[in-house]
Amino acid sequence: MCRARVRARVVGMDLPVAPPAFDATSGTGRRRRADLGADIGAGCGLVFLELIALAVIFGLWFLSGFNLDPAETASADPLWKYLAAAGGVGVLAGVAAAVAVRAGAVVTAVGQAVMVGLVCVVVFGGVALQSHQDQRCRDVPSAAGCAGSGQDVGTLR
Repeated sequence: MCRARVRARVVGMDLPVAPPAFDATSGTGRRRRADLGADIGAGCGLVFLELIALAVIFGLWFLSGFNLDPAETASADPLWKYLAAAGGVGVLAGVAAAVAVRAGAVVTAVGQAVMVGLVCVVVFGGVALQSHQDQRCRDVPSAAGCAGSGQDVGTLR
């Protein structure tokens, strides 16, 4: 067969076309987002679990100052270790927000960012409150809730 006939046959064939290869020069293009139902479910579930964790942490702090013995006066433990635990919840929420942003889960990312903000407000408010309490106990050791007042004050254990 001559070359002209082979070319004529090849040109007339209906060959399958492969999809275009990835072109790195055209930018990232449209990013894939997470499924909206799964996104909402994950966001609500994480917020619910984080609120439960914060309730348990501060519930334990509240119970540290609760005593059924009427002969003893109980005061709550210092907030420092409870604030550290709440800060840990905030760090985990921040990590979850970063993972959600990477996965394209917008609802979860926004929910976790709100939780980080809430935890920051709670932790900084608690730090201000406990610092004020500590300063008051340094200035007036006999003040209510201080170790020199004759009341049972919990210490860091």
